[in-house]
Amino acid sequence: MNALGRHILVEFYECSPELMNDVVHIENSMVAAAETAGATVINSTFHHFSPYGVSGVVVIQESHLAIHTWPEYGYAAVDLFTCGDSVDPWVSYTFLKEAFEAGHGSSMELRRGQLNLMKRNDFNLEGLRDVSPKPNEKIGTITRDVWFTERDENIALSLKHTGDQLYKKESPYQRVEVIETLAYGNMLTLDGMVMCTQKDEYVYHEMITHIPLFSNPKTKRALVIGGGDGGTVRELLRHEQLEEVTLVEIDELVIEACKLHLPETAVAFDNPRLNLLVEDGINYIKACEDGRYDLIIVDSADPVGPGEGLFTAEFYKEVYRCLTPDGVMVTQSESPRFNSEVFVEIYDTYKQIFGSNKVHCYLAAIPTYPTGTWSFSFSSKGEAHPLKFDQERAAAFSKEQGLKYYNEEMHTAAFALPNFVKDLLNGSSEQ
Repeated sequence: MNALGRHILVEFYECSPELMNDVVHIENSMVAAAETAGATVINSTFHHFSPYGVSGVVVIQESHLAIHTWPEYGYAAVDLFTCGDSVDPWVSYTFLKEAFEAGHGSSMELRRGQLNLMKRNDFNLEGLRDVSPKPNEKIGTITRDVWFTERDENIALSLKHTGDQLYKKESPYQRVEVIETLAYGNMLTLDGMVMCTQKDEYVYHEMITHIPLFSNPKTKRALVIGGGDGGTVRELLRHEQLEEVTLVEIDELVIEACKLHLPETAVAFDNPRLNLLVEDGINYIKACEDGRYDLIIVDSADPVGPGEGLFTAEFYKEVYRCLTPDGVMVTQSESPRFNSEVFVEIYDTYKQIFGSNKVHCYLAAIPTYPTGTWSFSFSSKGEAHPLKFDQERAAAFSKEQGLKYYNEEMHTAAFALPNFVKDLLNGSSEQ
């Protein structure tokens, strides 16, 4: 070969869309394609993008294999670059076409570094250290660098993971996955959006539950809409005053996935005070009797997919009806920085239903949610106020239960809002 390397530009068409969105399958296939061709694999780095698409590269001693996929088109663009004559990139081409279940492919081979156009200048290499393997020296262990990325057009969160997809099933409502991340432990995602991780889930679940319960200590019956991971009911059931907790989750796969792979979060599903219902929360609320619950928590995902109907005025009017005269509704209310329009719309809706002086916003820091700043709403049907609570009792409870985030000081501090959040809630155009 009268060149330094061979570069094949490949296009695979009519591939399996599911495989084109499976970062683990793609990484394994790319590594295997390199090894089958006789290459020595040094490193692999792969990203899965939300909602779909994978990019990655396998670094080989002889150069690299790279890919980017468009699952919605069943298409993959692949680069196969090998140096010298020891590796045949066409072996990798054939392997990947089969692995991706491609209907057909096209390719173009380039010879890189034409030797007859170059002159070797060995004298310029005298100062370079020779780092080539010595005889009988073992080349280092392959390192893997596999990433999950949740993104939209303006922002992204990337988490490195082990490449082990612990759980992946498609329900009638959404794609349910659990991925083992390196920094945050097992992570639940729904349609590619992060729901909770083992390392930081306690922030969300402690703040959505303990604030309303200490603000309304007479609460006896609580309803949770959504929350199939189990974290919210786990925190509620720490309170002995609660006689009944009803959890209504539409997707039984969420419960199954968390029981298997987030057991610390899903620990309370067998509690005798829990009434677990796998059904549509919107329909449940419509059929619920007036004034049944002292506390209703809407522990929903973002306003897309099966949770979309939980972000409507009609739904919240039904929630209001189902509350006792002194009842409280708490919801997650998005990031005021990341999703400002939805954030404002949510609070305008609550104020119309509960009254402007009965709706309060509070914040918590959740690293794996967009921008890290997340909001919750506290809406009171009666006289309960989130800043009128027994601080000594809250402090003792936090200590006794070994809570990781909530305490009496965090309870108060959470309602101290930055000016930009106040401006949003007051209708200012400045964001």
